[in-house]
Amino acid sequence: MFRACAVAAFVFVLARPAVADAIDGDWCGQKGLHLTIKGPEITTPSGVTLKGNYHRHEFAYTAPPSDGDAGMQIYLKLLSEDFMNFYHVKDGKPGEPELWRRCEVIS
Repeated sequence: MFRACAVAAFVFVLARPAVADAIDGDWCGQKGLHLTIKGPEITTPSGVTLKGNYHRHEFAYTAPPSDGDAGMQIYLKLLSEDFMNFYHVKDGKPGEPELWRRCEVIS
């Protein structure tokens, strides 16, 4: 009996909710900006939906004319389930990262 309880306790301690391991979702930046990634589609901070280069843990696109970063290459890299880095790419090299987080869901 003790062994069964010990195993159950061990499994309970190690159990954690399953989470998706992908960059898809709603992201919020430090400057009040927001974007949404759904597979190869992104809705940029200005509200424009376009296609980009999607990989499970990263995304790249060219900012549309309506964005403050118009014409710049943008590179997004997933750091964890809740954080990603947002980079402006210049001359093929990413600049300083901006830390973005998943937007809070308020019901």
